[in-house]
Amino acid sequence: MQTGKLLAAAAEQTYVLKLVGDVRLTLCCTLDKLFEEIFSSKLQSIVIDLTEAINLDSTTLGLLARVAMKARQEGVSTPTIVSSNSDITQLLHSMGFEQYFVIVSRPIKGFEQLEEIPQLSGSEDHIRHQVLNAHRVLMDMNEHNREAFHSVVQALEACSTPEPHH
Repeated sequence: MQTGKLLAAAAEQTYVLKLVGDVRLTLCCTLDKLFEEIFSSKLQSIVIDLTEAINLDSTTLGLLARVAMKARQEGVSTPTIVSSNSDITQLLHSMGFEQYFVIVSRPIKGFEQLEEIPQLSGSEDHIRHQVLNAHRVLMDMNEHNREAFHSVVQALEACSTPEPHH
């Protein structure tokens, strides 16, 4: 399976992020940093292109959901997800993403100048924190997700809590 990578471009107040291959938590630090940059600029819209994504893990889904929630807070138009892979589209719908994104199947034209984003690494604690926050966002999306990810969040919280000193 192709290791995941991120490509990005910005033009005319639109930010395009393309996820390619098998996108997993190893890219969470890179995605988080990109999202900070996106919202510090004066953009009007966000397009997330998943047409070449093979797999998205739940951490990646949680980070994408966080983008939609942040866009609402910032008054940015509802982000668009482009997905031509029926398995990915079905996954998005099963998680309730249509409530937070416009989901389309046709690629957006005019963004051929995408550049690959170098992968950032983070400490184990930082990654654990990113994974925990991503799953909390997924839980907040709807009741189905709350039930699906409750035990995952509990386990991550248990790992994140410092042990008491004796």
